[in-house]
Amino acid sequence: MLRRERIAIISGRQTAEPSVPQWLRFVMASDRAVSAWYVGAGFFFAPVLALLSPWPTVTTVLWWTIGIAGLCLGLLGIAMAAGLARVLRSGVEIPEEYWRSMIGYPKAHHEG
Repeated sequence: MLRRERIAIISGRQTAEPSVPQWLRFVMASDRAVSAWYVGAGFFFAPVLALLSPWPTVTTVLWWTIGIAGLCLGLLGIAMAAGLARVLRSGVEIPEEYWRSMIGYPKAHHEG
């Protein structure tokens, strides 16, 4: 249970908005952006590595760049998994509007 929810339960009031950690949105948006960059850069780095293979120092620098970017992407994935696990453990359901806002979809119109 998240701290805000515990305080709300102890004080007897209910929170109108689910307690999703604020940093989770930043991590998820960063993960999405870095993933897109990493895949796009892969199309660039493949021919560049082939062209620069006669120079081992330049090739090594490119491989280190690819490796460090992959490590950053992995760390973002771990942070995202930890944040989502924290929300799941608290029993809060993340509303559909939250997910839609992450990818820029318009709000869902509910009929009823």
